[in-house]
Amino acid sequence: MPEKTLKKFENCLIQKRYSVNTRKIYCHYFKDFQTYFKDDKLEDISTEQINKYILNLIISKKISVSQQNQRINAIKFYYEKVLGLPHQYYKIERPKKENKLPKVLSKEEISLIFSRIENLKHKMIISLLYSGGLRRSEILALKVSDIHSNRGLLRINGAKGKKDRFTLLSKALLEQLREYYRQYHPKTYLFEGQKGDNYSAESVSKILKQAGIKAGIQQIITLHILRHSFATHLPEQGTDLRYIQELLEHNNSKTTEIYTHITKRGTDKIKSPLENINL
Repeated sequence: MPEKTLKKFENCLIQKRYSVNTRKIYCHYFKDFQTYFKDDKLEDISTEQINKYILNLIISKKISVSQQNQRINAIKFYYEKVLGLPHQYYKIERPKKENKLPKVLSKEEISLIFSRIENLKHKMIISLLYSGGLRRSEILALKVSDIHSNRGLLRINGAKGKKDRFTLLSKALLEQLREYYRQYHPKTYLFEGQKGDNYSAESVSKILKQAGIKAGIQQIITLHILRHSFATHLPEQGTDLRYIQELLEHNNSKTTEIYTHITKRGTDKIKSPLENINL
């Protein structure tokens, strides 16, 4: 039965310690996959059929490259982890990787966003995201004990790839963090919901979006833009890429090097050839 298969799929994701957000996405895409092949036995579906399914989504729904990859990963997870079937199910065509530069905010824009957040709890959430280049899942999982104020560090436990790491904690935030602790008295998680559980992921996104609107910033601001901005501003300050790679938890240095393409460091000393032409 489809419901039983979906439950088995979800349980396997939980056992493999996938994040809540990833489980939600994978289950949604796998359910869509089930519906599409509702008249077929999933174990008998060929790679060619799966490729045609993905192609149909690209043409009819105009799915993005990112969504295409996520859907493929969900399908692969089912055949590899849930059913334990052999390698032929891996031969699904992948999209060519888009070489897009990440969108970033200037320090002035980030300062403007912070100035538009009045609620102390909200300001601490957004400030810490930028201060340490955190992912949304990492800020939500952050515990009071992860604040190492004497060292100016945040401990990130079981981040992407199930690795622990340390990242930066701005000294400028310490006094406000102490005031936040006095006002809210968090018990386990640094930022808790009304029932003492994790703070809502949707609420975090909403805080930043509303602050961006109030600040009059034209582009759509996502939480990951703060992480990209953190990674761009560090090399502008002269921080070695090796350290940035560790702070961002990038396995490949080439992933970190993309930020050198958008940094302003050095470009402010270069003049456009138009400067020497009379208009």
